[in-house]
Amino acid sequence: MAQPRVLPQSKETLLQSYNKRLKDDVKSIMDNFTEIIKTAKIEDETQVSRATQGEQDNYEMHVRAANIVRAGESLMKLVSDLKQFLILNDFPSVNEAINQRNQQLRSLQEECDKKLIALRDEISIDLYELEEEYYSSRYK
Repeated sequence: MAQPRVLPQSKETLLQSYNKRLKDDVKSIMDNFTEIIKTAKIEDETQVSRATQGEQDNYEMHVRAANIVRAGESLMKLVSDLKQFLILNDFPSVNEAINQRNQQLRSLQEECDKKLIALRDEISIDLYELEEEYYSSRYK
């Protein structure tokens, strides 16, 4: 049974910061989207004119949409950081990939060596036959 790996403190802290970034960005998207939906509702007459309220709501929606885009970009950056973390810190799988590639290359090398030996043997037989023919025809 595989034992869970214990991460060093710095890696554990880094993973916790990734988790916090994820929660903060998703919460930001949810909050901003909820506020956009609330702003879209038509309310009763207030002290502010409809045109002014419409402009204010439009501006607020643009700001909140920009916040959603920023949080989305932050999530994409987080995914990139997680991939980089995994690639740089997953030594067992990297070592396994290296070992598999070495095995493939060794088998390819053995196959090429066998083919070269067979080719050398064929060429030496053909060369011997050609030399025999040459020397036997030369002295006749």
